[in-house]
Amino acid sequence: MLSPGPMTTSGSIGITGYESLHFVVENLERSRRFYEQMFDFKEVARAGDDLVERSGQQSVVFGAGDARVCVSTPLSQGSKAARYLKRHPAGVMSLSFRVKDLDETIAWLEARGGTFLADPLETTDDKGGKYRSVEIATPLGDVAFRFIERTNYRAFAPGFVDVGEGHASRPQNRYGIQQIDHVTSNGLTMQPIISWYREVLGMEPFWDITFHTHDVASDRASGSGLKSIVMWHPESGVKFATNEPLRPFFRDSQIAKFVEDNAGPGVQHVAFGVDDILWSVEELRKRGVDFMETPKSYYLALPERLEKLGITNVKEELAELERLQVLVDGANGRYMLQIFLREAAALYEEHRAGPFFYEVIQRCGDEGFGYGNFRALFESIERFQKGREAAAK
Repeated sequence: MLSPGPMTTSGSIGITGYESLHFVVENLERSRRFYEQMFDFKEVARAGDDLVERSGQQSVVFGAGDARVCVSTPLSQGSKAARYLKRHPAGVMSLSFRVKDLDETIAWLEARGGTFLADPLETTDDKGGKYRSVEIATPLGDVAFRFIERTNYRAFAPGFVDVGEGHASRPQNRYGIQQIDHVTSNGLTMQPIISWYREVLGMEPFWDITFHTHDVASDRASGSGLKSIVMWHPESGVKFATNEPLRPFFRDSQIAKFVEDNAGPGVQHVAFGVDDILWSVEELRKRGVDFMETPKSYYLALPERLEKLGITNVKEELAELERLQVLVDGANGRYMLQIFLREAAALYEEHRAGPFFYEVIQRCGDEGFGYGNFRALFESIERFQKGREAAAK
């Protein structure tokens, strides 16, 4: 495992949790159908008329429990959304985090060399609620990080108006989606990203892995591999996984393909936490949600692997895990269950929809990232990519 980097200031950056992710798309109505009809997110806010006119983009906020996704589409070529889409397909343009005290967060970032994109924003609503935020650049290409302090401020953000239950509610989700569990990003080289998490944000190493399909089939003429490091903020539990491709077949890695399809590094996927993943996946499949497939060999080897890991308390039937294609991993009596949706480009059969995808995860005591599941996921992605390439020829 990596060792934490030196601390140059006392305290911490003051993050208390994920606030939201900001997604940019060309087809807002398609995104609405996905979030509302397939994922049962509720529209909780939208950009008001004044903000739409000033920003040149339409924005809608969807919510489930504490999870918030803001989706924007350009109405003018001068908007942030339009500039993003000139360089990338649909994808995550920014991530927002709640902080205890924005002044302390800014002081922390200034002392550690954070790059501010604008002066801090501060506003109050008609009931005296206060909203303060600041945005910084990241090593993830055009992805920005925003830090937000709220004091009795109910709206999603300045210029937004509540819809339905409103942003301050905790909309019930029929699939049990409660919160953002973690965020994973891809780049051709991850050390600048990891160093930035450590030196600028003050995060610490949590987990790492090196994996390649070549490891188990060295005679293969192709393959896919990665190095992955997870950094976290221990006080809040906020975690970031970062992946880079691994040789041999560096350019064939699905991580390299993501960077190519995304026209640069960026957020590969976001995981939503649920309490009963088997029920959630069963219901999501009924609504037409398409998940990545897992090879049968994964489930044939699962009983022996769980025994070696010391996991003898899995409550779920292994036959049900296989039927629903849910992955399981962990160690010493603690486990986690996870499944991955297909990337947006595959869901919509459209390259401009982007290589981003979602994960659904249930934690049963294990806070890891599925060491033993990486192989199954990679082989699944590899098969799909090869099938898509063959179909295109």
